[in-house]
Amino acid sequence: MTLRSPDPRLSGLLLAFLLSFGPAVSNSFARFAYALVLPAMRDDLLLSYSQAGWLNTANALGYLAGAVLTRLWVDRLGNRFLFGAGMALTSLAILATGLSRHPDLLSLMRALGGLGGAAVFICGGALSANILPSRPSMASTTIAVYFAGGGIGLMLCGIAIPLLLDLRGHSAWPLAWQTMGVLAIGMTTVSIWAARRIQEPGSSAARSRASIAPLYRALMTYLCFGLGYIGYMTFVIAWMRENGASTATVMSAWTLLGLTTLIAPAVWRKPVENWPGGRPLAAAMAVLALGAALPLLDASNVSLMLSAALFGLAMFSIPSAIQSLVKKGIPMPAWGSAMAGFTIVFAAGQVAGPLAAGWLADLMGSLRPGLAVSALLLLGGAALALRQPEQLAHDKDRNHA
Repeated sequence: MTLRSPDPRLSGLLLAFLLSFGPAVSNSFARFAYALVLPAMRDDLLLSYSQAGWLNTANALGYLAGAVLTRLWVDRLGNRFLFGAGMALTSLAILATGLSRHPDLLSLMRALGGLGGAAVFICGGALSANILPSRPSMASTTIAVYFAGGGIGLMLCGIAIPLLLDLRGHSAWPLAWQTMGVLAIGMTTVSIWAARRIQEPGSSAARSRASIAPLYRALMTYLCFGLGYIGYMTFVIAWMRENGASTATVMSAWTLLGLTTLIAPAVWRKPVENWPGGRPLAAAMAVLALGAALPLLDASNVSLMLSAALFGLAMFSIPSAIQSLVKKGIPMPAWGSAMAGFTIVFAAGQVAGPLAAGWLADLMGSLRPGLAVSALLLLGGAALALRQPEQLAHDKDRNHA
């Protein structure tokens, strides 16, 4: 069975959209939905902020391990196989998170969700760049569509989870995970179908590794992104609730975050394609930093909505800009391996972010310090990205390890 269309570009965009169920599961369900369920889990399980942060750190530790393993295995097993295996593991881990109330088992399921999610995000990104190999000018668009697909999951979670917890009470948090798990299994089937119809980036004989040292400023920017964004995405709903936000406000903010994620490809397509070096990455990081800072400056509904819109507009655009830099500066057979290297650095930052923000909240009696540090890290990453020069893959002296 093949996917046919009079216009190959439409077929390619459809494949990118179906493949984007990967970020919906690996990021929106397995990682970001935790912020929506967190207040209920804290109340029902009597968790401190440090303990709540640990559950997201466990997910990030799994993600870090998954990134390392993906880098080791992608050359041997291929992006398509690892993408499918990662989707299956992540979906089952999400479902199993709703089947236990024991902290150790919850930590394990969160870690397994991160382990599979790393393979999904890395290998899906490499596949998205190779959906239309005969039309390289379309690569930036298919990459952006893939990463923006997380907005689908964000919007679904933003509507369903607050309503469920409002109607059934905080003790209903396991049902939220179970529902996401069932939906994730359906998305897994569709996205694997799409992945099998995308050409592997480079044949087995041609796969190689390449040095990412020339992109080290972008690499450090990705570290700042991992450290900074996860604090916001872990605790922003708890911050909103502490400042009196209603269920309707939480639903509106999270849904808006997901909606702006979906429109982000149209906003960032030309900058990513046409702006030189790290400028698109710097711009997206600056927008993210502003979105993270706004709730601390003003907790009104208008400010919260604007914060969510800015964060959604830029969040998935960061990995999209990184993928574009890799596509320009690294030979195609090494895209998967290079993205795994970037993701290892990003995941290392993501490990520290939630635990540090939770520890600061317990120490200072407020979420404000941790959220403020997150915004400053994102701003620092923007400054680093501005200094990333353009790299070209055909410069062999620069790219071979």
